[in-house]
Amino acid sequence: MLAALLTLVLMAAGALVTSTESALAIPDWPLAWGRLIPPLEGGIRYEFAHRILAATVTIVTATLAFRVQTDDARRWMRALAWSSFGTVMAQALLGGLLVKLVDPKILAVAHASLAQLCFGLTVAVALGTYPELLAQPAKVNRWAAPLAVAGLFVQIVLGAALRHHALGLASHIGNAALAVPLAMWAALGVLMHHMEEEKLRRPAVLLLCLVAAELFLGFGAYTARQATADYPQPMPAMVWATVAHVVAGALTFGAAVALAMMVRGQRAS
Repeated sequence: MLAALLTLVLMAAGALVTSTESALAIPDWPLAWGRLIPPLEGGIRYEFAHRILAATVTIVTATLAFRVQTDDARRWMRALAWSSFGTVMAQALLGGLLVKLVDPKILAVAHASLAQLCFGLTVAVALGTYPELLAQPAKVNRWAAPLAVAGLFVQIVLGAALRHHALGLASHIGNAALAVPLAMWAALGVLMHHMEEEKLRRPAVLLLCLVAAELFLGFGAYTARQATADYPQPMPAMVWATVAHVVAGALTFGAAVALAMMVRGQRAS
């Protein structure tokens, strides 16, 4: 749970770096302006905080992977824990390349997408530590929740591409027309068959609420960006609306991952 929380905070910090246009405030890596601690002014503060959080998440996910390897006999749990650590390491490598290669768009999109994938994996590991939540598979379409996870992850990738100016708004909105119904299908299917079962009802309701919040925040972020498009620097309203949209997207993705695991039930090994 700590790994998932810290990964979420790391994504918020990354969104803050992008939204404030601070990505290249520190032009070198792994040092920062040739120091361990650079002068904390301007955009350097956001970028340096992002690096510190990234190092913290790396340590925590490494510890998590070793603990799961030692204490948990389930192969799928070990695979999830090591995968979360692997995505953090890959993200760190991409972060360094972004600095060295002056922020190429494709690497920036991959960097942001890997952070979301790491969050989903840490959510899965956290949920896996509660076997009672995975004890019985639900009596619903078992493909609905995994398809929702896939649709939401594609939406995340397209959102990252939009923020880094690799794609336009049309692709992000177009995929939302697919991802939102998939998430609603997964959640409403659970509610229709398991309204009396609190363990399944709560994540389904959470997913629906987060989808609604994400749509609202997405509209807010777009409106704030359009309203401040002619300003010489990013305005706080736009920055925080965008960060909130990114964080809500991560939470929506994490809720879909949790629901998919609970619907499919626990695997024996």
